[in-house]
Amino acid sequence: MTAPVSSAESAPDPADGPHCTSLSTRAARQLATTTKSAPQMQAITSRWLLRMLPWVDVKGGTYRVNRRLQLRVGRGRVQFDQNGADDVKVIPETLTELPALRGYSDLAALREISQRFRVREVRAGQVLVDAGQPVTEAYLVVHGRFTRYTTGKYGEEEVLGVIADGDGLGDEAIGHADPLWLSSVRAETAAVVLALNWDTLMAFVDRTPSLRSQFDAFTDRQSKPMNRKGEADVPLEAGHVGELTLPGGFVDYDLAPREYELSLTQTVLRVHTRVADLYNHPMDQTEQQLRLIIEEIRERQEWELVNNREFGLLHNVDYGQRVSTFSGPPTPDDMDELLSMRRRTRMFLAHPKAIAAFFRQCNRRGLAPGTVTVGGHEVPAWRGVPLLPCGKIPISAQHTTSIIALRTGEKDQGVIGLHQTGIPEEYEPSLNVRFMGIDTTAIMSYLVTAYYSMAVLVPDAAGILENVQIGWMPE
Repeated sequence: MTAPVSSAESAPDPADGPHCTSLSTRAARQLATTTKSAPQMQAITSRWLLRMLPWVDVKGGTYRVNRRLQLRVGRGRVQFDQNGADDVKVIPETLTELPALRGYSDLAALREISQRFRVREVRAGQVLVDAGQPVTEAYLVVHGRFTRYTTGKYGEEEVLGVIADGDGLGDEAIGHADPLWLSSVRAETAAVVLALNWDTLMAFVDRTPSLRSQFDAFTDRQSKPMNRKGEADVPLEAGHVGELTLPGGFVDYDLAPREYELSLTQTVLRVHTRVADLYNHPMDQTEQQLRLIIEEIRERQEWELVNNREFGLLHNVDYGQRVSTFSGPPTPDDMDELLSMRRRTRMFLAHPKAIAAFFRQCNRRGLAPGTVTVGGHEVPAWRGVPLLPCGKIPISAQHTTSIIALRTGEKDQGVIGLHQTGIPEEYEPSLNVRFMGIDTTAIMSYLVTAYYSMAVLVPDAAGILENVQIGWMPE
């Protein structure tokens, strides 16, 4: 039975009628060679992070970051389990993100502490604590934005920072007999916190030997001489005259430095031998397939450098280098705060929508961000630092995102990319293509692998502006 022919296929070309006096274009195409493009791919981006990172060759497959001994314990963020408005509990294991409990392993004690927190709702504008008042409670912020402020020299209010989800208040009072709040904290939005009575906590600590030892060790560590970055201090003498006996000491090292192993992205490219043999003019089918596969691998590589939980920027920037926006959208003040946290910031990375939100705030203030030339391209800049788009930075369901600031390079103790060159059957640096053979269905297979990782050499090499709202804000 003959298959039906569609009307479009059967319709004659108007130029092929009985009164045609010249060769039609339809007929002429049978002898002409169609000019065609190489296969196009919409998902290719500028990949500024891959282009701007200095890449260090890691011949051993592992890169160790040696640092000075750190005495000041960094602050992490706790997590919560919420089953309703009034049923909010802190996950006990995450309490070790608080400096005083860092490294504490008694899960039973952590569970006991978590059960003593009580849910409290805070209205916008409410002052949670007042500077100079005794510390009677410790707090964990479940949701909301708080401003930490103090009174200036002339009675004016000075904002010291912003506190947001997962942050804690009060544990800095450990080791003080009569602790006082050093600054005031006010809710800028409606918020939910978990509160723990300070006397109740101290009574439980006194009854739990392991917890008492943990707190004593924390207090002892905090009392040791340290520099402004929290590293073990080296005794020095300056400005003296005469034959003063000079102090002696040494630079102590971290005995458990972090090591980064090269990660990888892999896929198998399959090409039928008939396609590879017969359909290679004017473009090599295998070459074009491989080109697009490598583009996809490089896109995933940049995504991993931003989002990977082991080495990605969003999960490995020190919490002391994270700041929240003061009002929601990214303002010039927020960008200045992020810029002030490190020396020689080389670039900002932001989602294109975050860049647009920042430009809107500049427009409201009558400011015009400058531009700089990077790799032959003119890109927007703030304070002379390029503001580069990176669509791999996610946008949350609440329409918030993050802006990342980076100092790069080994010489500047910055952020570096890690890879290994000279690997077998290398096609591009740290990427190889290995022929896997031909199966019984006449399909050739190629294993395509890219090896990479990233290291932050010192904590202040990278910083993040968090809770960046990208929606339009009313005037």
